[in-house]
Amino acid sequence: KSLRKGFENYLRLEKGLSKNSILAYRNDLRKLELFLSENENTTSPLRISHDVLAEFVHITAQDSQARTQARLISGIKAFFKYLNIEDYRSDDPSELLESPRIAQKLPDTLSIQEVDKMLNSIDLSKQEGIRNRAMLETLYSCGLRVSELVGMQISNVYDHEGFVRVVGKGNKERLVPIGRDAIKYIAMYRDQIRNHLNIASSQSDILFLNKHNRSLSRVMVFNIVKETAVKAGLRKVVSPHTFRHSFATHMVEMGADLRSVQEMLGHASITTTEIYTHLDRKYLRESIMKYHPRNTK
Repeated sequence: KSLRKGFENYLRLEKGLSKNSILAYRNDLRKLELFLSENENTTSPLRISHDVLAEFVHITAQDSQARTQARLISGIKAFFKYLNIEDYRSDDPSELLESPRIAQKLPDTLSIQEVDKMLNSIDLSKQEGIRNRAMLETLYSCGLRVSELVGMQISNVYDHEGFVRVVGKGNKERLVPIGRDAIKYIAMYRDQIRNHLNIASSQSDILFLNKHNRSLSRVMVFNIVKETAVKAGLRKVVSPHTFRHSFATHMVEMGADLRSVQEMLGHASITTTEIYTHLDRKYLRESIMKYHPRNTK
């Protein structure tokens, strides 16, 4: 139990992982403990061999998708790295575990016209409509994760400077530029609606609130985006993350350099951002096939 707690502290404090990631890694460790127990293997993680570990991964992940297998192996490798750092073990039985190759799936995106269609379909005669327009404008303008949107604070919106301070994964902060339309609708929601609500002190700095004057849930934002897409007549599945992908794709298509997009998205590694160069190449190829004089005859 103390090993598990120490591992969680390592993931949170040293690796800076989010609660969801820590929970996933903790579940991986429990799967390993359960595997040893069910197979009447009295070996503790402190003495487990590579062969037993490989058998655990094979049995546990054999019916899983490659991405799930890779995440399981990543969690196990992180645990044994922790044991090394804390001198519980001098070797690493997970060192030779190989993660499956994951086919890089290009994310779904909206065209600029589809984004406009969704935004313009929102009924601004209703109070929640003004809030929803402000939220979707912000999602698209800043490329935020849904967790970053629901946690946005009024004190972190710098209207005049054109920036918002965002708290991302692992509580890492970044400054992100925000467009004029997003600022306009945030100000409309804040000044015309939010400032007249009776808000508890614990929620006083949360920007977007539900009908009970409390912070929105992630699920509610997903539902708002989904319903808006249906209302706009879009025949595709749209989520808050679709706005994030669309923001990044449109930025790259318009010529933004990858490092800038990485900063705005809050990606720890440039390799995560590089997926948008693949999208851009697809866009370029489609443009060439459509407009090149040798293809248009």
